[in-house]
Amino acid sequence: MTEQQTQAVEPGPETTPAGGLATAEAPVPPAPEQAPAPEPAAPAKDRRVLRAVLRWTAAVVVFAAVGAGTAYGIAGMERTDVPGLATESDGRWDYPTLTRPPLPSGSPRPFAEENAAEAHYADLRALLLPAPAGATDDRGLRGEDGWLPTKEFLKEFADDDERADLRQMLKDDGLRHIAARGWTTEDGTSTRIYLLRFDTSVIVDDLAARMAPFGAPGYQLRGTETSVADEGFANLPWPGDFPRWAYTESKPYGAEQVRQAYLGAGDILAVIVQSRKGTAASVPFHQTVTLQGQLLG
Repeated sequence: MTEQQTQAVEPGPETTPAGGLATAEAPVPPAPEQAPAPEPAAPAKDRRVLRAVLRWTAAVVVFAAVGAGTAYGIAGMERTDVPGLATESDGRWDYPTLTRPPLPSGSPRPFAEENAAEAHYADLRALLLPAPAGATDDRGLRGEDGWLPTKEFLKEFADDDERADLRQMLKDDGLRHIAARGWTTEDGTSTRIYLLRFDTSVIVDDLAARMAPFGAPGYQLRGTETSVADEGFANLPWPGDFPRWAYTESKPYGAEQVRQAYLGAGDILAVIVQSRKGTAASVPFHQTVTLQGQLLG
């Protein structure tokens, strides 16, 4: 997923063990009426070795170019980027190519060794995953100047008592901002992403432990009955340097199925929700969570 070339050797003079050019006696010139004898062809084994060297050289050049190209940008998840999501008809969405937002001068990346608080210094709103091609924007999640009120985030949760508990917990933990984005794709899948920023990663770790415990989410989302750990997501490679938890609503569910994920990314807790009438497909959910994780890493 963050973050030497061998050159082909042209056939040439033999070398001695000391590295100098080997010498040979001068050849006897052919008789005038006799054409020079053709040079013997290289043994088949030598030709195979040479071809193998050339193939490996080409491969090394390709890998070196790919590595250099991903130093500052994040690719938009090509078909073969994630194992298990490599077919043309897997239902993956067409996201734009992603690039991490710039940092203020002198600011470290969130998981750099010198950043003990694992703080994100980029604009929180710029860290939100953009919508895929063809999706309809959810204007209700834009908020004022891109900041969503806490009460709007709490509408994701079903139980009044749990909402009150979460409201107090967020206040006690010193919630600074919530940035959110949502959209609906042509197949009717609704996606909502919330980024909650706090002062330190210690606060986020504690909050995530309460909201996303092992096996099932700590708080019930609206429209759900029973949600369990998403085992398919747990088996995917993860590009981030931080933990994540994902759940899916198990059968029998109501008119729609809901999937949810929580990312404890330093000083940011990301909450990602996807729902769809009938069944919410796993591939776009896993893709969305992975890409959002890349932006936060």
